Amino acid sequence: MSNTQEVQSKKANKKRLYDYQVDDLHRIFDVMENTPDDYNLLYQLPTGGGKTVVFSEIVRRYIEQKKKKVVILTHRIELCKQTSRVLKGFGVNNKVINSKVKELPDQDQYKCFVAMVETLNNRLNDGKLKLEDVGLVIIDEAHYNSFRKLFKFFKNCFILGVTATPLSSNIKLPMKDHYKELIVGDNISTLIKNGFLASAEIYNYDVSLDTLKIGMNGDYTVKSSEALYTNNTMQSKLLFAYEELSKGKKTLIFNNGINTSREVYYTFKRAGYNVRHLDNTCSKQERKEILKWFKNTPDGVLSSVSILTTGFDEPSVESIILNRATRSLTLYFQMIGRGSRINGDKTTFNVIDLGNNAMRFGPWSQDVDWQHIFKNPDYYLENLRNDEDIERDFVYEMPESLRRRFVKNPNDDFDIKEEYKEVTRKGKKSMQAIENSIAQHSQLVIANSSDVFEARELAKLLHDDICYRIKQYCYCIMNSTKNYKEWLIEEYMRKLRLSFNGKF
Repeated sequence: MSNTQEVQSKKANKKRLYDYQVDDLHRIFDVMENTPDDYNLLYQLPTGGGKTVVFSEIVRRYIEQKKKKVVILTHRIELCKQTSRVLKGFGVNNKVINSKVKELPDQDQYKCFVAMVETLNNRLNDGKLKLEDVGLVIIDEAHYNSFRKLFKFFKNCFILGVTATPLSSNIKLPMKDHYKELIVGDNISTLIKNGFLASAEIYNYDVSLDTLKIGMNGDYTVKSSEALYTNNTMQSKLLFAYEELSKGKKTLIFNNGINTSREVYYTFKRAGYNVRHLDNTCSKQERKEILKWFKNTPDGVLSSVSILTTGFDEPSVESIILNRATRSLTLYFQMIGRGSRINGDKTTFNVIDLGNNAMRFGPWSQDVDWQHIFKNPDYYLENLRNDEDIERDFVYEMPESLRRRFVKNPNDDFDIKEEYKEVTRKGKKSMQAIENSIAQHSQLVIANSSDVFEARELAKLLHDDICYRIKQYCYCIMNSTKNYKEWLIEEYMRKLRLSFNGKF
């Protein structure tokens, strides 16, 4: 049996843990046995590593050994239902405390309760619901700060937080202030190597983020993101990237804003693709129907607004498009993680990054020192690469589909930075570098065109390359104002079009 087949065989039996999960379980129980009853422990395991499976077995053993009750807290109703199902698969009889549950007259019939944080907080505060003899509280997606309000109700309990990214969603409330210790599970690269996760092939596209604003939560604001990602240039870039790398594949697109997601839907619809849009304003019935459609549509494209970052598992996803920028490491891992599930022969998946995210955080599968981030979150956040440095270091590479349009490719190694150095060394004006760039692009287009009309169409395909060269030139002359760059691009395109006159 192949490694992939073995993984699939194991997945068919939800009650069986993998070796790395058993190791983590033993480490967690060792801490529980050797610390006070009110100890707070944090456990990290990557998205797709099976955190729910691990803590479900912990619940089963804890109830069996300690004879005390367990409460599991989640922040979304979908996670409540999923967790409840997995627990039942481990033989743990449990009750979900949702908005319909006002009191617990049948409390003695259960040893385990799964609850939404807001619902349980309301019930405990109004005094109508009391949970007795609770010894263990498990917090799923523990990096969210909404759980902290419930800590006061479980002061004498062992609290186990579980997360893929032990970095608080609120930079002012670090996790080290509420958890005394962190246990780190196998990293992504190890899980990929051992056949438990698919590997990501990440493709970066040059995106200028200088118009984005950072909000109070430390991430880019929805308003500034919508202004950037709804414009025609970015919509065209998105569609081009999809057709270049993901066409025909089941694709999940993440956006920052409902208007952006709807614009994506219309863009793909006009282009004739199978596409749907999903956001938190959709009803439960609509969401259920859309997700069913996505599951059963091999070439389906689903445009969403962060709603599918947690509590959503669709192993058949083949391509993830980050149609947004984020400064949240947690969100970065969650979004890419949606495509990492092993499924049949699937061992790889595509990630199209339209927000410089991989250059900000590093490759998704690279090793991360979670212990250091847990203990020094401020240091990590303060040393995130800024957007200007990322864009300055970006190197444009012509996509393969474009290269096929420019088979005859004179002076293919043109470098605007080197050209700038050369013309200034000779004492010429810096603008000569731009003139030389236009001449090279003109030769490239003319060599691959049969008439002036075809030349003008091919020139449009060089837009990304032109923008990249203009940006690099502006860095050289230390003038990166938006108006100046826009003027340069317009002049560049005008002169390029004029250069075709009389050549055919």
